[in-house]
Amino acid sequence: MSPTAKAVLTSVWRQLPFFLWLIALWMLLWGQFTVLAALTGLIVAIFVTRVFRLPPVELSGRVNLWYGFVFIATFLLALVRGSLLVAWQTVNPTRYPGAAIIAVPLRTDDDLIMAHVGVTASLIPGSLIVDVDRDRRILYLHVIGVTSDRDVENQRRAVQGWESRIVRAVGSRAQLEAIGRTGAQSPREGGAGV
Repeated sequence: MSPTAKAVLTSVWRQLPFFLWLIALWMLLWGQFTVLAALTGLIVAIFVTRVFRLPPVELSGRVNLWYGFVFIATFLLALVRGSLLVAWQTVNPTRYPGAAIIAVPLRTDDDLIMAHVGVTASLIPGSLIVDVDRDRRILYLHVIGVTSDRDVENQRRAVQGWESRIVRAVGSRAQLEAIGRTGAQSPREGGAGV
């Protein structure tokens, strides 16, 4: 096999998860998991990837299923916990929940990890990404339920905990080392929520 053909196959292999995700997303949008939905999703995925020529995303090529499961389980618990906390803060007439915008410096230098952390933090009720400083690797979040500096620091550690979980699940070895170099997280890694 020529080096050019091998490079093309490697590129296709690396982009395959995103291509499959586009097909799954199409099926989710239509709410149909049929052969016809899969075929139309395939056509749309081909169209989208050919018309909108984005630079390829470099994946680490490493997936740890155990840490992936830990991330998903912790995320689901954080969703429930965050929903209950926001609901309680809404109906509790005796206490104003307090809000803040906090800066969270990330420890890894990867756009994909940064995007995963941002989406995860925004999906958990009680926090929302309001700005991103890509050059300095800082996420700015609007969070509710903060009344002290300690609450702000807990929120910051929680987001960095999500970064750790994501890197352990799909990050490269260099990203794992970056997480390890910047200090070990507590066993809870900032708690279940954001």
